Amino acid sequence: MKTKIFDYRFQVKEQYLDSFGHVNNAAYLTLYEEARWQLITENGYGLAVVQEKKKGPVVLDVSIRFKRELLNREFVTIRSQTESVSGKIMRMKQTMVKDNGEIASEAIFTFGVIDMEKRRLIEPPVEWLRAIGAENED
Repeated sequence: MKTKIFDYRFQVKEQYLDSFGHVNNAAYLTLYEEARWQLITENGYGLAVVQEKKKGPVVLDVSIRFKRELLNREFVTIRSQTESVSGKIMRMKQTMVKDNGEIASEAIFTFGVIDMEKRRLIEPPVEWLRAIGAENED
């Protein structure tokens, strides 16, 4: 499956650091989520749409690999790409790439779209598929 790649650039700040002076493992989840919200917002399915339609993303599973440390004030790009859409379940790969090209972390998120009124997963709307760069998939 070929989908769009979305880049999100950020600078590591002090609030993400642990006592060793590198990014705390839990902060990676926050940063990956920030990148996902940015990409869906830029593509027309941000928080206002989620609240209006009462349909939005829910993470079902995540697997993260930590490969290189991230240090204070480093610039990093998070690359996000939907890997698969199968019925109600989708997978997205996100990679943190340092300016020198080294991969600091890789994560695979399994997620779906939940109908917040019915409290269950639904087939992803076309607008959602467009927002994650997978609008041409079955």
